[in-house]
Amino acid sequence: MPNWPTRPSPSTEQVPPLPAPRQLARWAFVFVVVGLAACARVPEPRLFPHAATDITNRTDALMPADVLLLGEQHDAREHQDIHREVIEHLAVRGQLGAVALEMAEAGRNTASLKSNSTQLEVQEALGWNGKSWPWLAYGPAVMAAVKAGVPVMGANLPATQMRDAMADSRLDQQLPGPALKAQQQLIRAGHCGLLPESQISPMTRIQIARDISMARTIDQAALPGKVVVLLAGSGHVDRALGVPQHLPPEMKSKAVQLRAGPQPATSQAVVDAVWSTPALPERDYCKDVLPRPVAR
Repeated sequence: MPNWPTRPSPSTEQVPPLPAPRQLARWAFVFVVVGLAACARVPEPRLFPHAATDITNRTDALMPADVLLLGEQHDAREHQDIHREVIEHLAVRGQLGAVALEMAEAGRNTASLKSNSTQLEVQEALGWNGKSWPWLAYGPAVMAAVKAGVPVMGANLPATQMRDAMADSRLDQQLPGPALKAQQQLIRAGHCGLLPESQISPMTRIQIARDISMARTIDQAALPGKVVVLLAGSGHVDRALGVPQHLPPEMKSKAVQLRAGPQPATSQAVVDAVWSTPALPERDYCKDVLPRPVAR
């Protein structure tokens, strides 16, 4: 079992100063918005349009596995289509044990629902936040699991625990030194250089705590001979930085990066497979959040 960190005692740990609630909300918003940037800058020609048979073959090639980590680009609708196809394929073959979601908080699940539950009932069970995660995009994959009688589990760190995570310096020890520095640099770049340097470590701790929360949920859902599928952003499935770092060592996991555009000659992400889909129009997410010059 992984060595889950506990909240440090205030008497033994130096807690860094936390931003005011308004600042925290601001940086949380920026974190969500520009977190897409690392996933979406691939203005290359269209590649193969995926087909269900292709996804089936690619999924089978990764078996056997206890957990299949699908790292998506959040604004690539075709990636959510792949989620559904993988879930349906594993369910039909009787291999699907559970579906874990970045898109819902840990502690929320559909275990008590029937296979004919309505979409509204499923959303209520998961505490679905449609403003952050459009149901039209993720609902089909979720409902495919529910209809197959497979539990869907929220896996993300609850929002109420984020401030504690920011202050928990023990989270810094949950990644090897080089990986921690790499994760901090991703946080820095993902915020377009706008995040005060004093907040790099606290925001990195949130990312690590989220990965730990997802790993813990997967571990709780694991069943012998079955596959737990995690749906999350591509950064969370990176073997060197993300969820795989916190899974039990005996758990056999396979990580897939879904990429909107061609696979580069060298990939920065450490994964078992890269599944490419047609490229999306280039978008500069940092331009959307950087301060505009004042007209004179």
